Amino acid sequence: MANDHVKQNRRRNRVGLGGRKRHGIVARLRGYFLAGLLTVAPIGLTAWLFWVLLKFVDSRITPLIPEAYNPNTYLHAVAPFDFDIPGVGLIVLIIALIIIGALTRVLLGRTLVRMGEALVNRMPVVRSVYGATKQIVETVLKSQSDAFRQVVLFEYPRRGSWAIGFVTGQTKGEVQNLTDDEVVNVFLPTTPNPTSGYLLFLPRREIIPLSMTVEEGIKMIISGGIVTPPDKRSLEAQQTRRIGPADGDTPTIQHDADARQKAAGD
Repeated sequence: MANDHVKQNRRRNRVGLGGRKRHGIVARLRGYFLAGLLTVAPIGLTAWLFWVLLKFVDSRITPLIPEAYNPNTYLHAVAPFDFDIPGVGLIVLIIALIIIGALTRVLLGRTLVRMGEALVNRMPVVRSVYGATKQIVETVLKSQSDAFRQVVLFEYPRRGSWAIGFVTGQTKGEVQNLTDDEVVNVFLPTTPNPTSGYLLFLPRREIIPLSMTVEEGIKMIISGGIVTPPDKRSLEAQQTRRIGPADGDTPTIQHDADARQKAAGD
């Protein structure tokens, strides 16, 4: 009996040690796999997106190049296989945009652009699309534009619930003239697709500028909050609370609370 008990203990210990060893190897391999996946996935996804964009541009631009000036023509003449040089269409597109930009700087180019715009403005539907597109592109690409230059925090869709958005400019026109507050345009993107969202007109006193960059804010939105940028402010600023606790209709922003107390005192 004693010998049987000793044998069972030895068998149990052997299985236990073997199980722990196998479990440790599997866990370690799984950790290595996840580490490799986290390293390769961003690079692979970026390369894949760049390749898709490159092939899309090439498929649209390369057929427009005359055969005498298309390097793929000479490659097909000497190569035994059917292969196109990647990036030819993208290079041609960049060169064309540079030439068009240079022509618009001279008098002849500006005259041709004005004549083209005058022709477009005579088309009922096309002129609306062209005008809106031109205004958006000029606003975004303008060197001194403040579009998408600042990430802000504000209460949305209710008190005590917060969202981050991007300031796209100072509110002007009828919207600003209807209110006594200084209003700013804030774009509230959706997750995980930040290209869609909502345009909000918010009083400047109700938004809190954040220290994170626009790129960090976009990463946070796309990841659904999984990728959170670190707080780069000083230790003293990190310990300062600018937002109060959510308690019914009690203002959470200190500026708003002070304004209500002043109005009540008056």
